[in-house]
Amino acid sequence: MRILGIDPGIAIVGFGFIDKQGHKLVPVQYGSIQTEAHTDDSLRLKQVYDALVQLIDKYKPDAVAIEKLFFNRNVTTAMTVSQARGVLILAAVQQGLPVAEYTPLQVKQAIVGYGKAEKKQVQEMVKMFLHLSAVPKPDDVADALAVAICHAHSSALQSKLNGATKR
Repeated sequence: MRILGIDPGIAIVGFGFIDKQGHKLVPVQYGSIQTEAHTDDSLRLKQVYDALVQLIDKYKPDAVAIEKLFFNRNVTTAMTVSQARGVLILAAVQQGLPVAEYTPLQVKQAIVGYGKAEKKQVQEMVKMFLHLSAVPKPDDVADALAVAICHAHSSALQSKLNGATKR
């Protein structure tokens, strides 16, 4: 199963494709989509959408996992990131992909085992799970890979639970 993890944003969208091969997680491709500051938001949203569609076409994931937003301060930033998140979900759904959403707490719990883990702990665990030589940069990329890993773990658990309920 190939999973695309997304850390949504308007300036930087982190993405990470991983393959789940049994119990093994293999990185396929990861990076970021970046848009220029001081560019009209509508143009930035189109750039994000177009870039994600190209990535989906190229790497052909089976599922998409995206981080849910958690903002407690800047409402303006929350609004533009929400718009970008909507565009990213739309790109996935239009490509016929199932989309799963995870809160930062759920991602940290799945990666570190503790929902209030520090960002650095999550990054180090991403590096370890995927056998990377370094923590991916910028942070948005490591976050996207963490979301993909979270989905890999969650989908495995969900499959086991579904199998148990069918018996």
